[in-house]
Amino acid sequence: MNFSPTLPRSLVLIGMPGSGKSTIGRKIAAALGLPFVDSDKEIEAAAGMTVPQIFAQLGEPTFRDGERKVIARLLEGERCVLSTGGGAFMDETTRALIKQKGLSLWLKADLAILVERTSRTHDRPLLQGGNPAEILQRLMAQREPIFAEADVTVITKENPINVTVAAALNALESHLLKS
Repeated sequence: MNFSPTLPRSLVLIGMPGSGKSTIGRKIAAALGLPFVDSDKEIEAAAGMTVPQIFAQLGEPTFRDGERKVIARLLEGERCVLSTGGGAFMDETTRALIKQKGLSLWLKADLAILVERTSRTHDRPLLQGGNPAEILQRLMAQREPIFAEADVTVITKENPINVTVAAALNALESHLLKS
């Protein structure tokens, strides 16, 4: 890839579970020469527990509180490509902070892709309480209107990863040229 926009702030990836935030984020970070950070991994390190353990033992509100603090800390640090949990952008305080200190990129995927990708692992607490497709569909209905506030949107399909990365970099370049 011969294109590499210079980002004025950290790039924050948002989207549904299974949209590719971590996978695509790592590739975007490499293309931009920036570190990649996964907020869930940072939360786990801070808590000394996995995300499923936090949900099970402390509850979602405690997880979201920790998530808010970790994302705030990361956005105060060096520029990076930051992958957030699926619900992070739903928190009004976190969303405002991302808008102020970051550049948000929504990786948007359709339901069938999300169901297929999330079926590969069983570490997604919100998908454990019933039919994952129904849960994802309900979450999409709640979250997509908020995700639409992102600075940049890239639709992910069953394309090779490099195609999605190129689309994201092109969308970022277009956004930055308009700003």
